[in-house]
Amino acid sequence: MNYKAAFAIGAFYLFYFALVGVYIIFLPKSLYSSGYSATEVGIIFASAPLMRFLLPFIFRRYGGLNHKTYHLSLLLTTVATLLFFISVDNFYMFFLVNLLYGASMGIILPFIDTIALKVITKEHYGKVRLWGSIGFMGIALWLGSMIQSSSQTLLYIFILATLTSVFGYIAGEYDNNSIIDSSTTDNKSLSLSKYWAFWLSALLMQVSFGGFYNFFTIYETAHGISLQMTTWLWSFGVLCEIAMLYFQSPLLKGNLLRLIEIATFAAVIRWLILWLYPDSLTMAFVAQSLHALNFALYYIASIAYVYELYTQKKLAQQFFLGISFGLGGSIGAIIAGEIYEYAPDKLFLSQAFIAFVAWIMIRVHIKRREGYESR
Repeated sequence: MNYKAAFAIGAFYLFYFALVGVYIIFLPKSLYSSGYSATEVGIIFASAPLMRFLLPFIFRRYGGLNHKTYHLSLLLTTVATLLFFISVDNFYMFFLVNLLYGASMGIILPFIDTIALKVITKEHYGKVRLWGSIGFMGIALWLGSMIQSSSQTLLYIFILATLTSVFGYIAGEYDNNSIIDSSTTDNKSLSLSKYWAFWLSALLMQVSFGGFYNFFTIYETAHGISLQMTTWLWSFGVLCEIAMLYFQSPLLKGNLLRLIEIATFAAVIRWLILWLYPDSLTMAFVAQSLHALNFALYYIASIAYVYELYTQKKLAQQFFLGISFGLGGSIGAIIAGEIYEYAPDKLFLSQAFIAFVAWIMIRVHIKRREGYESR
């Protein structure tokens, strides 16, 4: 393993996911408290994932992503977070700036993920990726009792975006290919329809996370749990995630699809617990413990599976993040916003149903793959 590359990539993950932490833990509540409706919060947090979804189709149509475009995306990430300050009081302007933010962030992570899988391999990937989880948890614990206004939230977002861009630039230099995918022709040959059930499952899995990512803080504080304790709930989930990332190496030597299946079904159980016991802090911690399965294990097994499934490695990773966390996250945010606006007590029941359909789809994909392999 290249230890210098591992350090640079680990530092990138640390700041990238700390940035994600501030964005999804504190910004929704800040917007909601400053006068945004639940529907508007849902729309705002659908904008960035939507751009993440559209980008892979653009790159497949017009060719591979080069380092110049990647570097531009790092710059635009910081610029977008600066523009947050002057647009936050206007819903439409803030929505447009979030589109820019989503577009720039949507390029960065799959680029680095593929470098990591190539340079440090999937067996060691989890131990480097866990620095992202540490960043997410650390920022949640640190800011849990400090954030008092939306302007403070935006300041931390800007600082972390700048650090992410700096270490993203350093980590990107360990990619020895100037073009992410070899040719436009090769890119166009990447088929989504052949494995449609897998892609639909990945989409629905992240749709089911819409209520969690965008309304978990609002949901818990509305049921009498303090903001500081809610940050401990977020952090406990990340601790479970870190443990899984550290010890996942032996699991990844087994059947990746079975791991994805188990992790998907765990999401059904997790959302049902939050629906059945909305006022129970103990059960909230139980639900958060499942983050080890339906985020950490699911994410690592999925990107490793996609890496093995396609020859166009980096474009395939962009599609996975674009379809799941992008389109799935966008649809999930909008659906969660509408449900929380009109039937907040049914939020996680609906998420459990969506996750159940995602589990059915991965079962369909497994049966189809077994059929392919038996021919």
